[in-house]
Amino acid sequence: MPTAAADQNDLAALTITEAAKLLRSKSISPVDLTRACLERIERYNKSLNAFITITADQALENARAMEAEQAAGKWRGPLHGIPIALKDNIDTAGVLTTAASGLFKDRIPTEDAEVVRMLKTAGAVSLGKLNLHEFAYGGTSTVSYFGSVHNPWNLDHISGGSSGGSACATAADLCLGTIGTDTAGSIRMPSAYCGTVGFKPTYGRVSLRGIIPLSWSLDHCGPITKTVEDAALMLNAIAGYDQWDPTTVNAPVEDYTLACGKPTSALRLGIPRSPFYETLDPEVSQAIDTAIALLRKITKNTAEIEIPQAVPFRSISGVEAYAYHAQWITKTPEAYQPFTHDRLLTFGSEQKAAPYAETLHQMHLQRRQIAKTFSTVDLLITPTMARTAESFPDSKGFDPLGTRNTSPFDVFGLPTITIPCGFSKSGLPIGLQISSAPFAESTVLTLAHAYEQETPWRKKHPVLP
Repeated sequence: MPTAAADQNDLAALTITEAAKLLRSKSISPVDLTRACLERIERYNKSLNAFITITADQALENARAMEAEQAAGKWRGPLHGIPIALKDNIDTAGVLTTAASGLFKDRIPTEDAEVVRMLKTAGAVSLGKLNLHEFAYGGTSTVSYFGSVHNPWNLDHISGGSSGGSACATAADLCLGTIGTDTAGSIRMPSAYCGTVGFKPTYGRVSLRGIIPLSWSLDHCGPITKTVEDAALMLNAIAGYDQWDPTTVNAPVEDYTLACGKPTSALRLGIPRSPFYETLDPEVSQAIDTAIALLRKITKNTAEIEIPQAVPFRSISGVEAYAYHAQWITKTPEAYQPFTHDRLLTFGSEQKAAPYAETLHQMHLQRRQIAKTFSTVDLLITPTMARTAESFPDSKGFDPLGTRNTSPFDVFGLPTITIPCGFSKSGLPIGLQISSAPFAESTVLTLAHAYEQETPWRKKHPVLP
């Protein structure tokens, strides 16, 4: 490949869409791309702490295999030879998978999670495993056996969580895209804080098999990327029915990239003011108002609406998290970070069966009833977070206000994306959240892509020391 002199920083800064075009034309190779990302990981991961495990040798071996296929004329698709990374609660055969916990610090799975198998089939090259809030049970990524993840826009601030390493690594160009998980906002919260695109598909759209659970009823899996079209490409690779995962739904899978570029003039937007727009940081409020003003220009109409108040997610997630950890929490409590240990006991063991069962029943009813909301609007527009990323001295393991705008969409199971919509005066990203009806991922992507193309935010990159 005639690319030995390619600027490694430029290569690592490519989007998946850009890199795929260059790979397809053989202007660059998978090895070029992988080396570029590994060089940035070597240079910046010490200060960011995004990666727990870096599989450099394995990544280069896989990149060479993809390069050989490329030379032979075999093309697996847009992810062929693309360097990605995986949240470290997603099982990888033969590679450490810890969930950022001392309990699993030596855990090496024997099988890949279903999403990993699908990404490998698509030709993606894994660079390693990413740091997170321990067992995905918090929104800051400051509670980890392997230390806190730092925000690439300002190292003195948190990255958010629980997929903090995933959003950080993507924003910092340590990889071209990642996979995260989302139970109360764990894809969207760090994406909003780090200025990435974070997409939580409909509950049941992506297999959870082989992912260490937080809450079986609320867990989602989805992409964290640099652009909306990249999110569509990654969703194409991981969406689908899994007969061995009872959470998945046997619904048709679209080519989600076709949604990017579709007209938005017929789309009807709903603005649910309460509680999503309450107690916003003034800079967040201003950025969201500006975003809505733009959206009004490119869509049919905008109406203020009310949506049902979601059942309290902790009544479900707390019990289910405790159920998973019951075999370890009493035998080896010292293996957990104190914050996680206390949360498991507080929200899990003290809950009674009847309240859990009733809340779970109500959640299933709400997932059916929420579809009525979309008889008068096509999409819901909200701020992703009420404020920008906190600094480390101010941050705690979990911020109740942090999940207020994100967790309802896990309860409802709706496809929901966050995209950058501005920056604070101090240079921290602000996120806009867009949701739609069950399995209307394409509608979400259409509006998100149109907004992204009308704004400059996707072109901004953090400057790392």
